[in-house]
Amino acid sequence: MPIVNSIAADHDLLTEWRRDIHMHPELGYEEHRTSDLVAERLESWGVEVTRNIAGTGLVGVIRGNGSSGRTIGLRADMDCLPMDEENESPWKSVNPGRMHACGHDGHTTMLLGAAKYLAETRNFDGIVHVIFQPAEEGGAGGLKMVEEGLFDRFPCDEVYGLHNAPMLPAGTIGVVPGPMMAAADRFSLTIQGKGGHAAMPHLSVDPVAIGAQIVTTWQTLVSRTADPVKSAVISTTMFHAGTAFNVIPDTASLDGTVRTFDPDMRDAMEAGMTRIAEAVATAMGGSADFNYERGYPPTVNHERETGFAAAAAAATVGEARVDSTVPPVMGGEDFSYMLLERPGAYIWLGGGVTGNDPGLHHPRYDFNDEVLPVGSSYFANLVEMRLAR
Repeated sequence: MPIVNSIAADHDLLTEWRRDIHMHPELGYEEHRTSDLVAERLESWGVEVTRNIAGTGLVGVIRGNGSSGRTIGLRADMDCLPMDEENESPWKSVNPGRMHACGHDGHTTMLLGAAKYLAETRNFDGIVHVIFQPAEEGGAGGLKMVEEGLFDRFPCDEVYGLHNAPMLPAGTIGVVPGPMMAAADRFSLTIQGKGGHAAMPHLSVDPVAIGAQIVTTWQTLVSRTADPVKSAVISTTMFHAGTAFNVIPDTASLDGTVRTFDPDMRDAMEAGMTRIAEAVATAMGGSADFNYERGYPPTVNHERETGFAAAAAAATVGEARVDSTVPPVMGGEDFSYMLLERPGAYIWLGGGVTGNDPGLHHPRYDFNDEVLPVGSSYFANLVEMRLAR
């Protein structure tokens, strides 16, 4: 894989950084150690650093050689997941209930590698803002950075990000215009019935039966009312009711997630789920309190900037290793908030080795260190191509 020579020479150093971050994972808005490490390294290379954006977030400013006012933003996320690691590597997490199971340790390291190279060479005409974001995993750190004036304080004509992809072969890159990841919404439902003896259901209103009917009927929104060429997922992932085998409970509670790409489909799912929950519960003698919470919007690549990202990807790994047909996935990503504010693109960086590697959010997942120079080189090539002297 053709990568930047000086970045390739730093491969061992990048691996050391990545494994150190992996050993010390921190949850969203708690990335104090990680933020300190990032800031110290950036400052050691002469990068101007501004800290305490969205709590633990920070931005480094790298000025090129030239008088251009062009600007570009590169973003990485720093937080981990609240789960235990099952690997037994020497760099296994030392923090119980904390694990870098999504590869943010790799994302942070790759952007650091690119920042080191860009700060040392400054072979571009313009300004690069390297954005290290907290709390991607459900904490909306990207939104909070935007709300705290990220792009007012650090103007970016374009903004780019990446995510490692163990489902793609190592050293390949996938990027397409349009949706890359879905809107990630959450719902909760409380059903009020009437408790009683399990042997006398006719004297009760069973919230479990009501809940089961609602869960089943919700699926008809996808199969019968949604446009078949559009995508939607409704997953009820929690269903809680009762305390004894012979008691019909008073209440039942359900929670889950909805994923969509299209704004109209998003609206239709919320309206349809509300209608069904209330109507089914009423028809069966109970009542429903339904709450729909909108989360991250879809991650949608801008067409022009996708072309720039694809060109940088081809310069890094070769045109044959760039997949321009990679399908969008139903996962959510809060880089979407940055793409709503500035044009840009988000890519998948392949890291798979066996074809059956543990996936993201798996307790045995580990970032593939072999692709660290690839991601760093992609960022560096993107800057030198977009801000060419």
